[in-house]
Amino acid sequence: MVSGYTMTSDPDTSAKAIGKEMPVSPKFAREVCGMIRGKKVDSAIEMLEEVIALERAVPLKRYNKRVSHKAGVGPGRYPKKAAKAILTVVRSAASNAEYKGLDVSSMAVMTVTASRGRTIPGHMPRAQGRATQWNQETVNIEVIIEEVE
Repeated sequence: MVSGYTMTSDPDTSAKAIGKEMPVSPKFAREVCGMIRGKKVDSAIEMLEEVIALERAVPLKRYNKRVSHKAGVGPGRYPKKAAKAILTVVRSAASNAEYKGLDVSSMAVMTVTASRGRTIPGHMPRAQGRATQWNQETVNIEVIIEEVE
């Protein structure tokens, strides 16, 4: 389990938030993080809301075998659950910045990472008294936003 942040940042010009053990696919969380990395906070929030509304596809860079192409994106999908989880953490970082007295409209997402959390074991009953593993994967999401000129 992640205990702290992966990057250090200047507390005077940045704000951060972390979401621990969110029940999301680590693969989709990684792709969504790659989509918003480096964007302004306002545009990152808007992009995530468009993914949730199925208006913008997330380009899949790594896990894209047998994935159909979306217009203007290439291989992509609409990971709503991962986008919702990351949106909550980005909004939390933005509200932390407001609390510190920083101007959120001039801030950008500098660090956004998704690391695997613990796996919650489970099983699914099958026919004839058998069972199959049906585990829930979790993700630790970390967001650091910083002021940019």
